[in-house]
Amino acid sequence: MPNTMGGLSPRFLRTPEAARYLGLSGRTLEKHRTYGTGPTYRKIGGRVVYAQDDLKAWADLGAKTSTSDPGKGTVLPAKTLPILRPYAGQEGR
Repeated sequence: MPNTMGGLSPRFLRTPEAARYLGLSGRTLEKHRTYGTGPTYRKIGGRVVYAQDDLKAWADLGAKTSTSDPGKGTVLPAKTLPILRPYAGQEGR
């Protein structure tokens, strides 16, 4: 069967390939998706796919030049984020 892509690299990666691209485990990437801390993804026909540009942009959020460099942003760990609750006595505000 001839290759209809004409030698183009895939623009969308499934979870295992996306995880390898980022140097993460597939399970870690799944956790990021569940907690909303990971890269943008798409659902196509029930399948989760990631655009390479989105993976690179997400990874670039963690780019730093030194330990004191605040960088552009932060790549959060794959865990649930704490729910911020109001201080005692401020519930009614």
